[in-house]
Amino acid sequence: MNRAIRRLALVVFAGFGVIVLALTWVQGVAADRYRDDPRNARLSLGQAGRERGLILSADNVILARSAASAGDPRSFTRVYPQEDRYAHVVGYASVLFGDAGLEETEASTLVSKQDSTISGLLAVLTGGDLRARGLRLTIDDDLQRIAVAALADQDGAVVALDPRTGAVLALASSPSFDPNRLVGIDGAGAGDEIAADPARPRVSRARQEIYPPGSVFKIVTAAAALEVGAANPATTFPDPAELELPGSTATIRNFDRQPCRDGSSVDLADGFARSCNTVFGQLGMVLGGDTLVAQAEALGFNADIPFELPVARSQIPAAAELSGDLPAVAQTALGQRDVRATPLHMALIAGGVANQGTIMAPYVVAETIDADGEVVDTTISAEWRRAVSPATAAVLTELMERVVTSGTGRRAAVPGVRVAGKTGTAEVPGGPPHAWFAGFAPVAAGPEERQIAVAVLVESGGEVGEEATGGSVAAPIAAEVIAAWLGV
Repeated sequence: MNRAIRRLALVVFAGFGVIVLALTWVQGVAADRYRDDPRNARLSLGQAGRERGLILSADNVILARSAASAGDPRSFTRVYPQEDRYAHVVGYASVLFGDAGLEETEASTLVSKQDSTISGLLAVLTGGDLRARGLRLTIDDDLQRIAVAALADQDGAVVALDPRTGAVLALASSPSFDPNRLVGIDGAGAGDEIAADPARPRVSRARQEIYPPGSVFKIVTAAAALEVGAANPATTFPDPAELELPGSTATIRNFDRQPCRDGSSVDLADGFARSCNTVFGQLGMVLGGDTLVAQAEALGFNADIPFELPVARSQIPAAAELSGDLPAVAQTALGQRDVRATPLHMALIAGGVANQGTIMAPYVVAETIDADGEVVDTTISAEWRRAVSPATAAVLTELMERVVTSGTGRRAAVPGVRVAGKTGTAEVPGGPPHAWFAGFAPVAAGPEERQIAVAVLVESGGEVGEEATGGSVAAPIAAEVIAAWLGV
């Protein structure tokens, strides 16, 4: 009997021990993870009145700060001095609408740890600094201003980044909104108004929306041909005014409905510079779906882009869906049909060409700073993927430079700077085309020389509408951003 009681007692004590250990783990070790989990409904309420650290641009312009309440110095309200210019990057911290942007994804860094949790008390006892930490971003405020101004009132996006590091230099989206209107308990009306706006100003066109890329996708198709040796810049193709697609009544025509050159033959270099659909439709069918999709996926299509903010996946159909369907492959090679991409991704692809075929992971947080302004953590640039060989990148650079010097991208030219790029005019069923430009400058930049990769998208041709092309609408915006960054 005594032995049975002893065994029962041991089991009971062991059970209590497990419970104590579990509670200790949850309250002392994993408390921050549970507390900061976005699925925690109490998260926004718990953080609502607490101080958050500064968010600064790369050139130390204040993008977000906490202001103490006049009635209670321990309660804080978030203030966004630049209003709508950084709404899609910084986001907002709102009592009524929760958090968005970096205010959400970096909340565990920004929010003061001065609370009554066990983890907070342990940090005090061990001498930890519970004051709110801040962020210094990679975005240059002057460049962001220019990108926003260049878009003007046109719906679209401008993305600029450093191709060698992945640091985002500008991330502009239009239309935007003023996050100050969503802060505080009196922001319900403004929130409803913004949410009901059919232009969807809370959506970042730069990273949350995917679009048919049109002819900027020809960078991908050309890369596939060069990588497998299916074509080179001197490879010639027939030059019909209309390309008939086998096994189909569908045809492919150039933008002006004319032959690309003389109606006889045209080489790949000329076809790329003039953005000839007939050339790239033929090239797509030569490559086939397997090769085209493999190259697109090597460049990041159908993959998640690592970034501090959510990014929509750029899409291309699986090779199996294109197998045996040459008309579908031809249209896909033009960046039409079911191909979709974000402006951020197209900027990364342009940056990969500039960076000898290696695409760097994009990032927007350069440093974490403590309450005294001292740097406590620095982001280290990292490779995302080796997309093409250096040799292929070099040939693509030549093709893209020719687009700007003598092709469809002449309006992206910057005096005294070698600019490489590709225009795109993406057809949209039932509406005007989207205008695109993706490129970089300067070509062959020295190791100490500034370099920039840019992608510009203007929805539905902006103010030009039906007559819009990537060369007439998006290329001039890219030129303005490039010139500003390079100081010319």
